[in-house]
Amino acid sequence: MTTCWIITEGLKGTENQCLALAQAAGLNTTVKIVKLKQPWKTVTPWIRHFSKIALATGSSEFNAPWPDIIIASGRKAIAPSLWIKKQSKGRTKLVIVQSPVIKDTHFDLVIAPRHDQYTHKNLLPITGALSLITPQKLENAKKQWQAVFETLPSPRVAVLIGGTSRTHRITKEVITTLADRLALLAQKNHRLMITASRRTPPEMQQFLRSRLTHANIYFWDGLGDNPYQGILAWADTILVTEDSVSMISEAISTGKPVYIIPLEGGSSRFTRFYDDIFAKNYARPFQGAIDSWTYTPPDDLAQATSRVKLLFT
Repeated sequence: MTTCWIITEGLKGTENQCLALAQAAGLNTTVKIVKLKQPWKTVTPWIRHFSKIALATGSSEFNAPWPDIIIASGRKAIAPSLWIKKQSKGRTKLVIVQSPVIKDTHFDLVIAPRHDQYTHKNLLPITGALSLITPQKLENAKKQWQAVFETLPSPRVAVLIGGTSRTHRITKEVITTLADRLALLAQKNHRLMITASRRTPPEMQQFLRSRLTHANIYFWDGLGDNPYQGILAWADTILVTEDSVSMISEAISTGKPVYIIPLEGGSSRFTRFYDDIFAKNYARPFQGAIDSWTYTPPDDLAQATSRVKLLFT
């Protein structure tokens, strides 16, 4: 079986994208984490010179035998991945997920979202983020969480709440407006299945819980197994905050109607992403009311998998 190292900084969002691709391609995968010392931590990926002395405590070991393929994501993973390709005398294929910022002829494939506006001769442009969510996983999750969610009659609405980031903020005004809109949906017999992320400020979670007490509302308490995939599987409609390309990409991969919940802040990069998915009817802005529509989900993972397999033909 083709051996694969996934190399990232250890952030779940980037690691999951690499795992999605490796799993879809049927690769024998080992996850490697890169932790760098200064000055490499600051100057990567622009500096091409790299050696093991750059690795900090908490980093994985990088020793031969080298893998058949590396799937890397995150700026700190670029220089180590290029170094490994060089050590393998070019035998190891190098696939980069998300924009690496730099352009290098040794990248065998770069998979980057269109809104990053990255260019490369071996580029595969995609809609957003590669998603671990597949039809089979949703089918399995639907069975796993049947006892919890089948008691909520349709229409079921998933509500996926992210948090404050470099570009977005969940403010009291935002959360108050959201609570009012969700309460109205519950009063109109929509069954809400709500989950918050680790980035959701605790005080905002508590505010929502205090406001959303209707019998039609399920709000995960954070204990036990995470029902995230079960919520996606049982939902008829999905609402997701606008701060996370990964969460939005997972939502639209289901083919279900998706609404984007506005937050404070933003960026031109995110705006390009929203414009793209709105134009393709994958999603719509959430303003309180919900509707139903159909679309064919993006086939980004299938295209990326095909391109990876071509590297070995």
